[in-house]
Amino acid sequence: MVETKKITVLGDGGWGTALAVELGRRGVAVCLWGYFKDYIELVSKGRENTKFLKGIKIPKSVFITSDLKEALIETDVVILAVPSEYLRAVLESVKTYRHGSPIYVSVAKGIEPGVLMRMSEVVQDVLGKDENIVALSGPTIAIEVARGMPTTAVAASLDIERAKEIQKLFTSERFRVYTSSDLIGVELGGALKNIVAIAAGISDALGFGTNTKAAILTRGLAEITRLGITMGARVETFAGLSGIGDLVTTCISSYSRNRWFGEMLGKGKSAKEILAGTEMAIEGVITAKSAYELSKEYGVEMPIATEIYNVIYMSKSPKDVVGDLMLRTPKPEVY
Repeated sequence: MVETKKITVLGDGGWGTALAVELGRRGVAVCLWGYFKDYIELVSKGRENTKFLKGIKIPKSVFITSDLKEALIETDVVILAVPSEYLRAVLESVKTYRHGSPIYVSVAKGIEPGVLMRMSEVVQDVLGKDENIVALSGPTIAIEVARGMPTTAVAASLDIERAKEIQKLFTSERFRVYTSSDLIGVELGGALKNIVAIAAGISDALGFGTNTKAAILTRGLAEITRLGITMGARVETFAGLSGIGDLVTTCISSYSRNRWFGEMLGKGKSAKEILAGTEMAIEGVITAKSAYELSKEYGVEMPIATEIYNVIYMSKSPKDVVGDLMLRTPKPEVY
């Protein structure tokens, strides 16, 4: 394990908490930060995040606080686990209280709305171009990691030595981490697969079978790859953990929030109604709009992403989407 003084996890959602638990169990000095003071005090007292990771005890080695200044004191690694739409605001506060030159590890899987930046780009935009940034992504369902189930992920950075440091930090007999220098591909794979998972959930709700699910995953991956390559990613990245690995997990897992959201859409609920009834971040909702805008900007055809955008933002019926996708102009199978 890499020698560190302190790890700070910003974001008390399921994934941020799971990572704090994973490191805390191994005796690493971890600080878990959350924005809402009253709730954080309850989590600290009960040693359980009942909203986002129910049933998992948080080790006493994990210090829990809502004081950002306190959380950032003498930290070597800052794990950014806040939803993509809030990351910029949190980073503006981090800019005020940061100490030294920690490694920033982005674990949020999204694209900033409106600005259309990947999470590492948001970090650089707020904190500076010279910051040490690593993206940690892959098929990582939070509750499974927290329960100690074998899991793999990939740490990506333009500075491969930084990626190796994060690899050493997280690697254990239950959590295996690979490295990559394709930061663009790893981040896009992690973000865009959430749109495909929404489509998979709609398919489940409409009672379709394995054939349909396989088609959604396969053609969804083709869309992700097309856009990724156009934006500068490497094609092989999408065949890896942050590509097809994360895609499969998110589309089939009963714990997948994005698949669940799609299922609710398929049952006739509106996006607004579903979001009003949950405190969970559904990254695919915002990413669907971002992907739609990126597809127009880069001139990349993304029919599944476009139709999910239409369902969420244009109130199109999921049943109409099926026919429109199936009756598109026949063409060769290409990426």
